[in-house]
Amino acid sequence: MIILKDVSKVYDLGKTEVVALKDINLSISKGEFITIMGPSGCGKSSLLHILGILDQPQTGTYTLEGYEITTLSDKELSRIRNRHFGFVFQSFNLFPEFNALENVTIPLMYAGISTKRRKERAIELLSSMGLENRMYHYPNMLSGGEQQRVAIARALANDPSLILADEPTGNLSSKMGTKILNIFCGLNEKNVTIIMVTHDKNIGRYGNRMICLKDGQIISDKRVKDRIDPAKKVTGKKI
Repeated sequence: MIILKDVSKVYDLGKTEVVALKDINLSISKGEFITIMGPSGCGKSSLLHILGILDQPQTGTYTLEGYEITTLSDKELSRIRNRHFGFVFQSFNLFPEFNALENVTIPLMYAGISTKRRKERAIELLSSMGLENRMYHYPNMLSGGEQQRVAIARALANDPSLILADEPTGNLSSKMGTKILNIFCGLNEKNVTIIMVTHDKNIGRYGNRMICLKDGQIISDKRVKDRIDPAKKVTGKKI
């Protein structure tokens, strides 16, 4: 599904340069649940942003399902992000001026979906997240866990093949964080590829493959032997 070859990223901070990623080589298959781990400043978020085409590498190549991403126009990249990727962030990134329903419809609007179908799809997704009674509430009226579930519903709006999550449980209680991870496990069981950044090794065990970074380089890439069993963790609720 994804191949990164000799990918590097350097940030120019005036008089100094910061090497965020150096010679990253990585292959990701469809249906994997990958966690990216490492200390602060190791390049986790930079790698996630490149994988999600939110940023471009200085050197190296990125191949997505056989297409060389680094050669595409901004318009083509935007279309790929909207149609194929879903993003979930620690800070939720909801639009405060829109209610939950409106927030979920935004990716559908950019995809050219009709107003009627946008609303139907948003209601379907929010209901699957247990938010059927919170659809017309604004972000400041929702708890952190509710906001993150709205963000996940929005990420799923265009039925993406890949979900990219950056510390998605970082601002949540342990109990609510577990519920969010259960949702990701349920999605992965439906063959949605998950790539999640975390600094917590226990959270990293929800994935089936763990990639560790240090100083912008991959220092280990291995299968998770003691994975937290999704079958025991995922609730019976519809995802």
